[in-house]
Amino acid sequence: MSRLKGFISQLFATPDSLAASSDEALLARYREGDSAAFEILYARHRQGLYRFLLGLSGKPELADEVFQDTWLSLIRSASQPQGRATFRTWLFQIARNRLIDHWRKHGVHQPLHDSYDEQLHAIGDETNDPEQLLNLSRDSQRLESALQTLPADQREVFLLRAHGDLDLAQIASLTETPLETVKSRLRYAQQKLRRLLAEEVLT
Repeated sequence: MSRLKGFISQLFATPDSLAASSDEALLARYREGDSAAFEILYARHRQGLYRFLLGLSGKPELADEVFQDTWLSLIRSASQPQGRATFRTWLFQIARNRLIDHWRKHGVHQPLHDSYDEQLHAIGDETNDPEQLLNLSRDSQRLESALQTLPADQREVFLLRAHGDLDLAQIASLTETPLETVKSRLRYAQQKLRRLLAEEVLT
């Protein structure tokens, strides 16, 4: 009886109930042929995903290309998030992989593989939440410039936290990095951005 009720509720799902569905439920509906479910998924994640790619690559054209490749991969594939991975983590993992693939294909140095001694670059300052730091900047171009001064691995963690809205454990899993390393990268990124953006406010 419960299975029948579930089928009926899906059959007569209203746009409001669809919009309230989880990402995972929307993906399942899209796989069953519901294009409206994909539209909601796209609307939910397009801005954060694009900002992540733009911040990480530093190139609008490359961000556009990888952004489109990411969604096309999702459309063409029948795969699903594995294990405990959420849709959002899975989506950002696809995007990250596509960007790395692009760098490899074009023989571009991959900054995410650089070693970086974070202890030597620590800044003695209090940290802020990533969203608060983003709001400190008066100008998106200056914010982008500040982000580009960060080492790539710190920038990636900051962007995944700020635009991907991923928790630290999810970021550690996505980047295949120890949790404590992710924590330190985020902390140092926030410290440096806070100093840079505070200097901007004073100038």
